[in-house]
Amino acid sequence: MTPMLRLYNTLTREKAAFAPIDPTNVRMYACGPTVYDAAHIGNARPIIVFDLLFRLLRHLYGPEHVTYARNVTDVDDKINARALERGITIRALTDGTLAQFHKDIRDLGVLMAEDVNRAGAPARFIEPRATDHIGEMHRLIEGLVAAGHAYVAEGHVLFDVPSMPDYGALSKRPLDEMEAGARVEVAPYKRSPLDFVLWKPSKAGEPSWPSPCGIDAPGRPGWHIECSAMSWKHLGKTFDIHAGGIDLIFPHHENEVAQSRCCFGTDVMANVWLHNGFLQVEGEKMSKSLGNFITIRQVLDDWPGEVVRLNMLKTHYRQPIDWTLRGLEESSRMLDRWYEAAGEAAPDAAVPGGVVEALGDDLNTPAVIGELHRLAGSDAGALKAGAGLMGFLPTTKAQREAERVGAAGIDVARVEALIAERKAARAAKDWAASDRVRDALTALGVSVKDNKDGTTTWTVAG
Repeated sequence: MTPMLRLYNTLTREKAAFAPIDPTNVRMYACGPTVYDAAHIGNARPIIVFDLLFRLLRHLYGPEHVTYARNVTDVDDKINARALERGITIRALTDGTLAQFHKDIRDLGVLMAEDVNRAGAPARFIEPRATDHIGEMHRLIEGLVAAGHAYVAEGHVLFDVPSMPDYGALSKRPLDEMEAGARVEVAPYKRSPLDFVLWKPSKAGEPSWPSPCGIDAPGRPGWHIECSAMSWKHLGKTFDIHAGGIDLIFPHHENEVAQSRCCFGTDVMANVWLHNGFLQVEGEKMSKSLGNFITIRQVLDDWPGEVVRLNMLKTHYRQPIDWTLRGLEESSRMLDRWYEAAGEAAPDAAVPGGVVEALGDDLNTPAVIGELHRLAGSDAGALKAGAGLMGFLPTTKAQREAERVGAAGIDVARVEALIAERKAARAAKDWAASDRVRDALTALGVSVKDNKDGTTTWTVAG
């Protein structure tokens, strides 16, 4: 029997037992990056959180029974502007930005296509790009027009919001509140202030494709239609889980629901909607104007990806998180303790029940971390297995230290010689000489520890 998984559903505002449509193919979609610039640390939160959910689903239902699609938006106003600013083609910008994004999240321990997909078997991780799904967008848009849920106006195709009686069910926003916000900038061709763009004309220099619905001029898709098209293509008209940041609930996810349901005549687009909370930096909203805008790569330049991942998962995914230097330091020490406790142990065959139970309670990562602390004092193999499900302790203590030494460019022979010299000085009670050697080791980026059994061990500082 599959262990129980309970998830908080934004659609119902309740936590309930998860029941997949088809247990042999659990389907999950998450909104991925818009590839116009380096991803910031806030962008890393949903990537890490929903990678953990993907890992858990694979553990519960079997790796061959879970399909995860995480899209890439590669057509967007910001992309057009940035490519023009840099004097490069849009494709060159998006390809380069996506390559950097892949490097960043791989360093965060996120599962990639090459980790899970197998030759000759259905792909279980899919990363669809918007520009590869223009045909699917056309079919959705033309289906909405035919069903009376969209209309053509001045080269645009717009979704007719009043045609959907329960529009707003996901965000739970009152209609008058949504209308008030929409009236800030109302286009004359809109029937209602709430109506949103499915397709629009392209300006000179912008990417363009043949338009749907008999429109002569070429154009490009609106933002919301992309995810409806990509999720439909890869996961079907309805699927199990749709995930993303809390900032996407309205209007993006609300509009995805409207498009997909009204085109296909379904009651839901996804059965469960998951949203992660906001991220602040040292107690303030992250922004370039405050000087606290941090990219993933900038954090990884100073901290191992495993530390960054743990620091992200110490806070429950639905709660706001305060990204601090103190938190990173604490996460680093926590991992050091786990590596010390795990030593060279191989992981147990079974992940400890306490870890699975905590994760099954709406990804209760603080409870999981408490369980890993308990295991660190009692069972090295179980610790290794439980941490492995979370994406931690992928190597042994010795392998990790060797990697850190290599990355730091440390001369191991020189360090060992200095430690021997320091040991001789301490035996001779020449404390001044001992201190000078310790200072030399510190200058090399090395921390030494004198153990109770008389031995001295060393690690890379940081």
